[in-house]
Amino acid sequence: MDFDVARAGLIHQLEAETKDERVLSAMSRVPRHLFVPPELAHSAYDNIPLPIGLNQTISQPYIVALMTEKLELTADKKVLELGTGSGYQTAILAELAGQVITIERLPELLEKAKAILKYLGYRNIEMHPAEEVLGWKSGAPYDAIITTAGAPNLPDSLVAQLAIEGRLVIPVGSRYDQDLHLIIRHQKAIEDINLGGCRFVSLIGKDAWEE
Repeated sequence: MDFDVARAGLIHQLEAETKDERVLSAMSRVPRHLFVPPELAHSAYDNIPLPIGLNQTISQPYIVALMTEKLELTADKKVLELGTGSGYQTAILAELAGQVITIERLPELLEKAKAILKYLGYRNIEMHPAEEVLGWKSGAPYDAIITTAGAPNLPDSLVAQLAIEGRLVIPVGSRYDQDLHLIIRHQKAIEDINLGGCRFVSLIGKDAWEE
């Protein structure tokens, strides 16, 4: 299978839904087939989520593009990712932001992602096992936070780690269905924009779901 051709086809498909050329360019540089189980590599450039083991998934490319676009990342920004998972979204963030801090609660996934991202040569990613409190407080404030798992409510602990005018993209809802929210922390108010329905695995921790 020609993965370069398949990836180009996916990017062409995403162009109809995503207008941010920087995000599309970043996605065109990241080999998604390296982040999925070998037996699913033939489906890596289909616009669908795929299982990666341990009841976790790699997100649908459209959702990756949408969430990344809403963060408005530039090379001077620091971004926090909750839920490293396969490491694919992490790589997209690293293509666009100056510094990426990513957190994963499952050691096996963290080690796999670490190996792939090292192999691909990324030097602006800091990886940590999840703590009891959501996020990574020692690195705050963040210009952007992305949460690749769904929470029952907007976690105050994450909003507190945002810089003023920082942007948080997070699924909020039940364990089975959520709405994707863009949160912008202004000086005196929190802006909450509903981006539509989505489905993610559950976010585990204080301010979120119990395991």
